Amino acid sequence: MLQFQYFLPTRLLFGPGVLDLLAETPFLPKGSKALIVMSSGGSMVRSGVLGRIQGLLSARGVGSMVYDRVRPNPESEQVDEAAAVARDSGADFLVGLGGGSPLDVARTAASMARNPGRFWDYVQGGSGGKKTPENPPLPTVAIPTTAGTGSEMNCRAVISKTGSSEKLAWGSEADFAALAVVDPDLTLTLPPRQTALTGLDAMFHAMEGFLSTRRQPITDLMALEAVHLVANHLPKALADGSDRAARTVLAWAATSGGICLSQAGATAQHALEHALSALRPDLPHAAGLVLLCRAFFRRLAEKAPDRFLELSLALGCPELEAGPEGFHRALDRLLAEVGLGELKARDFGLDPSMAGLLADNALATNERLIGLTPGGMDRADLVQILEEALA
Repeated sequence: MLQFQYFLPTRLLFGPGVLDLLAETPFLPKGSKALIVMSSGGSMVRSGVLGRIQGLLSARGVGSMVYDRVRPNPESEQVDEAAAVARDSGADFLVGLGGGSPLDVARTAASMARNPGRFWDYVQGGSGGKKTPENPPLPTVAIPTTAGTGSEMNCRAVISKTGSSEKLAWGSEADFAALAVVDPDLTLTLPPRQTALTGLDAMFHAMEGFLSTRRQPITDLMALEAVHLVANHLPKALADGSDRAARTVLAWAATSGGICLSQAGATAQHALEHALSALRPDLPHAAGLVLLCRAFFRRLAEKAPDRFLELSLALGCPELEAGPEGFHRALDRLLAEVGLGELKARDFGLDPSMAGLLADNALATNERLIGLTPGGMDRADLVQILEEALA
């Protein structure tokens, strides 16, 4: 019997040039002070995007402050710092600007700014304190400058505990962004490797949403479209980074992938990747997914082969070859075409001897995601996948 829930309260402004709508949209959160949360690299300053956003906010009578210490694979310490800045400055809302990391930190800091204690006190898994926030978060505006994470449409944020190897997703329905501004023009200068990684990140979100045991008709449709769009347009964006049409398609694939995550959830592929990048913080999240994908999908196709017929077609497999084997061949072709077919685990200090440790980490911190995997996966399955992926 078909039964599901769908809840997505985020207002979405999408399309080339929509950033300028910040100057007039009635959906900007109310207030006179905003905290802009962004990464530490300085790219938003050099590109002029930060100054542009501050000018648009200023035109609305909104002053802005900046927290710019977010790192890739963000940590709980950064959430606590950003929350303290928001609280002490009297910010009325937060703006997450950049990739998934600053967007995730902005949404979690928005909750911590209104609640006592530290972020990890509220984490529900691992060593988290399992407290429930008493007060609603400050509103957030999400402005992605990459086309991958879909964090602008997801209520959950992935944060590592500072000083540990724990990396977990956290959030509730209260933690959706109030407003998402997805302007593909902000991705036009994204370097080729980052374009490739973030594009595959979006594709894997869609694939996992399609495979998840929480899948539903709405996310099935969006997931298959997103996989198709990435497979067809990521090579175009890599061939010509200024291809505005390709960038727009990839931005929508990322946003719809985020919707799939918010409604259907991820699976054991993400649980395993969280273990990898918690142990090796310099490993980009999408690179970890690439390292895992072949071994993970081969094992999963043995357990749930029926879901791979439509996925293989969406990925570009000829109809006569559709199915698990056709899916694997099409995935290999796409990885090679975008220059990531030869990514090696050893380049990030990972090897098969770590498989048991990583599997235990995934089970201890992200059992919920493993539970959403069709056919079920136990420790032996996870170890097998990791040994193959890290070889």
